[in-house]
Amino acid sequence: MSSIVERIAGQTLPKAFLATVAERGDEVALRSKVGDEWQEMSWNQYRDAVARVASGLRDRGVKPGDRVVLMLRNCTEFHVLDTAVLFLGATPVSIYNSSSTEQVEYLVGHCEAVVGVVEDDGFLARFAPVRPALTSLTRLGVVKPGTEAHDFTYGDLLTSEPLDLETEVEVSSPDDLATIIYTSGTTGPPKGVMISHSNGVFMVESLRELMAGVEFAGKRLVSYLPMAHIAERTVSHYQHLVLGTEVSTCPEPSQVAAYCQEVHPHVMFGVPRVWEKINAGVMAAVSADPDKAQKFNEAVEASGPIALRRSQGTATEEDEATWAFLDEVAFKGVRELLGFDQLMFAISGAAPIPAPLLTWFRAIGVPMSEVYGMSENTGAMTWTPENIKPGTVGPAVPGTEVAIAEDGEVICRGPHVFQGYLNDPDKTAETIDADGWLHSGDIGEIDEDGYLRIIDRKKELIITAGGKNISPANLEAALKMIPLVGQAAAIGDKRPFVSAIVALDPDAAKVWAAQHGVDYSSLEELADNPAVVAEIEGALASVMEPFNNAERVKKVKIVGEEWLPDSDLLTPTSKLKRRGINARYAAEIEALYA
Repeated sequence: MSSIVERIAGQTLPKAFLATVAERGDEVALRSKVGDEWQEMSWNQYRDAVARVASGLRDRGVKPGDRVVLMLRNCTEFHVLDTAVLFLGATPVSIYNSSSTEQVEYLVGHCEAVVGVVEDDGFLARFAPVRPALTSLTRLGVVKPGTEAHDFTYGDLLTSEPLDLETEVEVSSPDDLATIIYTSGTTGPPKGVMISHSNGVFMVESLRELMAGVEFAGKRLVSYLPMAHIAERTVSHYQHLVLGTEVSTCPEPSQVAAYCQEVHPHVMFGVPRVWEKINAGVMAAVSADPDKAQKFNEAVEASGPIALRRSQGTATEEDEATWAFLDEVAFKGVRELLGFDQLMFAISGAAPIPAPLLTWFRAIGVPMSEVYGMSENTGAMTWTPENIKPGTVGPAVPGTEVAIAEDGEVICRGPHVFQGYLNDPDKTAETIDADGWLHSGDIGEIDEDGYLRIIDRKKELIITAGGKNISPANLEAALKMIPLVGQAAAIGDKRPFVSAIVALDPDAAKVWAAQHGVDYSSLEELADNPAVVAEIEGALASVMEPFNNAERVKKVKIVGEEWLPDSDLLTPTSKLKRRGINARYAAEIEALYA
């Protein structure tokens, strides 16, 4: 453990940034699109912008220890602002762009932000009604000014005399807060997870050790998930500052596939729903020609076991020759079309990915692996990019420990464990025990190789009327392997058997309807079509086969409403909001058990 800790002794994110600037200078750091044109910012330009923005923020009252709230889409200005705040010894706090006026009031008030910077009028309008109640917020700025009232613009900050960053870099210490990540608040008010510079730098170094031998400077990635989430913040901001990656910012997550086709990223992180949609898109395109579809599916089936042996280092010469042939005739062109032809690391996280889907990506030559972690451990608790075992989330990341508590809960310990919840010592004490173990709230098991398998959230296990404990997440992952199903929620707590609400995947449904000559005017109408019901119910037995009889989903209700991230039904990273689903579909659920 000491080697990583020794390596990062005294290191902060601003120090890492200056070292990267010194090394990379005129090379491209950040890219963004204006219309159809890409605009690029070099590391030297980035440094100059940070020096000016930090100066402008200091002039507007930001002092060491203060909090600055940020509400921006993925854009170059975010990276400049966040880094500039760190140089002042202050803490940048990103909040989700979907935050309502009430949530803005709670979050900004809770972290006592003194200055805020938002992207545009739409975000300013969320602050306006509660501005008088935000007594700590002295100034509110905007990147793209419109008609809403504001105190300064990002352009104003850039006109400031630049600070001497070589001097200012000493303001922050490794124990200072680098950010506060607010939990999604599905089980009560959001909690403020305090992440230090030391946490962030350690996480980057631990992951770098896992990806040994890769020179990350200049490697490309697309930043598209919310910066209020620990995964995006670690992957495309902290790793970027420390390792010198080239980040292309994508302001609309729905556009990530199009951006990948242009950027050809080397690293790609996505929640399972992102990978499910990519898989559905490929299968929809392939299915247009039944002969080609059959050959492609046969190639995937042949390639899957070989791809896993290649990952585990046990592939034979014959395996390698077979894989090279299949890649040439079936997969290489698909990866090129997706923009994945230079992908070195494809990582799924934030929710379980179905093991067959992970194997499918491996089969077509996308180097997929699954990471497990939470905001409270700065993102990654377990992961391995190679030697993967689908269905597990890998071993503990370097320099850390993972164990299973007596009640089956996954616990971890190490320099990645957070500093506690802001203004909430009781919740902190509940989460980090006296021996420094972070309690995850997940139930899991560790195999003989140290690989962790997550069973489910401790609080989300279904206990049927017969007393059987069942994991809904594993059932939901299986249901989503039915091509027509985009989302699924297992139901069964205190019920005689397990059922599920399943939502049609709009893209897959469109292709399926065209192939089967089914006309429909809305997704809702299609969900009630007897042919669709028969298709999904017919596939149910097959995907439930790995489960015992008491666990299996016996009935499903198909709905035509697409479940969107950051809604009453899903968190920003597409985790289910079970209370919201139970409320929205109360009548349908009762009908399943009538």
